[in-house]
Amino acid sequence: MTTNNQSLLTYVLRLADSPLILSQRLGERCGHAPELEIDMALANIGLDLLGQARNFLTYAARLSGPGFDEDRLAFTRDEREFHNLLLTEQPNGGFNDTLVRQFLMDNFNQLLYRALSHSSDEQLAAIAAKSLKEADYHVRYSNGWMIRLGDGTDLSHSKIQQSLNELWRFTDELFYADGVEHELVQLGIAVDPESLRQPWLAQVGNTLKQATLQLPQETPYRRGGKQGEHTEHLGFILAEMQFLQRAYPNCNW
Repeated sequence: MTTNNQSLLTYVLRLADSPLILSQRLGERCGHAPELEIDMALANIGLDLLGQARNFLTYAARLSGPGFDEDRLAFTRDEREFHNLLLTEQPNGGFNDTLVRQFLMDNFNQLLYRALSHSSDEQLAAIAAKSLKEADYHVRYSNGWMIRLGDGTDLSHSKIQQSLNELWRFTDELFYADGVEHELVQLGIAVDPESLRQPWLAQVGNTLKQATLQLPQETPYRRGGKQGEHTEHLGFILAEMQFLQRAYPNCNW
């Protein structure tokens, strides 16, 4: 059984687009965090995610053929050509919303990169192994703040719980696999996201218990980002992120 190049390209773009869009969201928070230390930490996490996205986009550009590079893939694709998870494009809101979004994604990314580091695709395995070191730090950071605020004051507890309840509906997509991923899982290239569900629930549940927070009872249901079907938020992110390249095509410093 041989690799379908288009399937591999789509999978790599999915791996690239989620950290790319999440890094843009964190970049929006620069100068707006509740204190300087948090501001710097979120900016650094955003830079880590941008570096991960660039590594995946560089590989995707090579798969795309001559004339492609990571900049072209990041700045010239339209909304329906992006494959990021819907969770990553949700608004920053208050710090509680940003934190919960990060907490859910960080725990998923850690498990994903740990599994992907054993991919039969050497390039994906290498990118994942490098990214895992950063993901481990991200988990420690977001888990720590979830516990501080969840088990903090009545106000901080209620705000974190509210954000968790609102963002929970997007978590099912983390573990949904379509034909593209099923094909690559059979080849040992991709990670079966369903295999990450129980470990993720265990990790997230343990932190929520320490934070005296409740796992939402609502069944997660929102998905479609992997297939290019996004919420209304992504278009606004891309309008800002891609403005310079679209206004001045092929510009360089």
